[in-house]
Amino acid sequence: MAVRDDTGRPMRRDAARNHQLIVEAAREVLSEFGTDATMELIASRAGVGVGTVYRRFPNKEALVDELVHLILGELDEAATKALARGDGTGLEHFLRVLGQSYSDHRGYARELVGRAGIERGADRLRRLIDELRRQAQDHGHIGPDISLGDVLATAWALRGIIETTGSVAPHAWKRHLDIHLAGLRSAGPPSDRPPVSTADLVRISRSTS
Repeated sequence: MAVRDDTGRPMRRDAARNHQLIVEAAREVLSEFGTDATMELIASRAGVGVGTVYRRFPNKEALVDELVHLILGELDEAATKALARGDGTGLEHFLRVLGQSYSDHRGYARELVGRAGIERGADRLRRLIDELRRQAQDHGHIGPDISLGDVLATAWALRGIIETTGSVAPHAWKRHLDIHLAGLRSAGPPSDRPPVSTADLVRISRSTS
């Protein structure tokens, strides 16, 4: 797919190449140093002048916006492919992809929720996750009482674990996801506590940052 400028027109080949270099460098740098990383550091990692970065992105917020939309698009594609499996295993597969994405972008994973301008993409992803949950239930892979809120709580926990363990134990989230998945699969008695309502889930998802 051609990279396009702010007017929607395809970029020149060299401009498109610089754009891609900047975006990939920003992924790495922000993951390592968080959103405090400077545009100068991103430019250095990309191998371009800082002026080139500012010609494409007037400020760091604009660059983070692009990254967040890009990552949400990748997660949307992953959820869609997981749903297409059709055998109920898609939920577990997607949660592992989500955990890896949080890990790959650990320095700014919190930007994937609660950020202005991503509501439509986030709402669509939430609906896909709910479809994955229903499919998993239909195939007996998770308990019949598991709600969307329970699944999203697993995602929130993953993000917290990844942020807390950092580079000291970067793979710890995988063990804890296994534990959470075992809980979702449990054949024990259902909880007598009500799940979080859909309206509250939307409010939480749009304010958590």
